[in-house]
Amino acid sequence: MEKDVFDQRDMTILIVDDEPRIRDFVRMNLELEHYHVLEANNGLEALDKLRENLPDLVLLDVMMPEMDGFETLRSIREVSTVPVIMLTVRQNEQDRIHGLDLGADDYIAKPFSPRELLLRIRALLRRSLMPAPARKTEIIVDPDLKIDFTRREVIVRGEKVVLRPTEYRLLYHLVNNAGRLLTHETLLSKVWGREYRDEAHYLRLYITYLRQKLEKDPAHPKYILTERGVGYRFKELEG
Repeated sequence: MEKDVFDQRDMTILIVDDEPRIRDFVRMNLELEHYHVLEANNGLEALDKLRENLPDLVLLDVMMPEMDGFETLRSIREVSTVPVIMLTVRQNEQDRIHGLDLGADDYIAKPFSPRELLLRIRALLRRSLMPAPARKTEIIVDPDLKIDFTRREVIVRGEKVVLRPTEYRLLYHLVNNAGRLLTHETLLSKVWGREYRDEAHYLRLYITYLRQKLEKDPAHPKYILTERGVGYRFKELEG
C-alpha cells in the first residue's frame, strides 16, 4: 500500500466561504482529521490569511459577494502556487474549466460528503508534496522539442516553456512511456491519484494545455497522439 508523504497534524488548510454554516461543517470534519484550519469569509480576507499564514491548501468557494472565487483565485495565483480546490453549487462544465484555466487544482460541487472532500484533499496534498520525477539526461525529441526532466526545462522551438506542476507530471509519464499507449485510467491514476480514475475531463483539459504549449499545430498534434476512446501515446523517440 502506498505510504502517505505527510502528516495531517503538520498541514494547515484555509477555508474561504461567505456562509458560516459551510465553514463550520468543513472545519469540524477537517479538525476531526487533525488538520490545522483557518477561515476567511471573503476574497480579501483570504489573501491576507494566505500571506500571513502560508497554508498548505485552500478550499475556495466560487459564489461570494464582491470578490468571487474566480477573482480570488486569480489573485492567489499572482503570489502563490498553493494547491486550491474550488467549492461550488454550479455543475456547469464551463465553470469547472474556467477554474482550472485560472490555476485551480480540483473542483468539488456542493453538496458534498465529508468523505469525498477528505479524499480530494488527501490526494491533492499527496501530489503536491511528492518529489518531482526526474530523468538523468536531456531528451531531444526532435529539433523543435527538447526536455530536461532534471532541470525541469522544456524548450520548444528554441524558447523555454513554463509548465504547471500537473502539466509537468503528465508530460513526464507520457514521455517516459514514449511509443506506448497509456489508457485514460492509467494516466489519471499516475498524475492525479487513484481517486481520479473516472475524471476523464481533467485529462482531456490538460492534454489540451500541453498541446497548446508544445505543438506547432495543436489541432493536428505530432507529439501527443490520441487513441480515440482508449488513451494517449507520446510519439516514439528515435535513437
